[in-house]
Amino acid sequence: MSHSKKPPLILGIAGGTGSGKTTVAHSILDRVGSHRISFLPQDVYYRDLKEIPLEERAKQNFDHPDSLETELMIEHLRLLKQWKAIDMPQYDFTQHIRTDHVLHIEPRRVIVVDGILIFAEPALRELFDVKIFVDTDADIRFIRRLQRDIIERGRTMDSVIQQYYRTVRPMHLEFVEPSKRYADVIIPEGGMNVVALDMVIARIEELLQE
Repeated sequence: MSHSKKPPLILGIAGGTGSGKTTVAHSILDRVGSHRISFLPQDVYYRDLKEIPLEERAKQNFDHPDSLETELMIEHLRLLKQWKAIDMPQYDFTQHIRTDHVLHIEPRRVIVVDGILIFAEPALRELFDVKIFVDTDADIRFIRRLQRDIIERGRTMDSVIQQYYRTVRPMHLEFVEPSKRYADVIIPEGGMNVVALDMVIARIEELLQE
């Protein structure tokens, strides 16, 4: 790596399930330009559950930090920070396993990371230059989660509700909500908040100019 190259700007976007954090991430990608951004969603770093039967997999707590291979994500972010490419895992949410494919990610000026638990892990948290938390009311988040899991992930309404009671809500209160205090910027109402998005994007542009 040549020392003339400054490390990329790493931007973390957290928030509860269905908060709109992915919408915020995609708005940034669209407006800053995806050719200038490497995008890492935290949920492709779920641990591979190939070793256990499918019906057991579905009962795992996917909202606890231990369900994610955070050490791999940290390693990948450190490599990107040194302008080295990575092979990002791909995850199958219907089977709860990692696929055989990887996505080759080149380092770019801005690295955007989104995930519900990215600020809950101290070692991961300290890699971010800018930390954004998308804050949306719980009822809205639940409705979005219900729609998404039924339409995109082939779940039944009953299974989504059970999972919400069993793990999503308690883990949100234990890990996600408290991690909000580490944010530099809190955006209420996610991707619908044009004013906040304009400010965030202006700040990214400014940092890129420097």
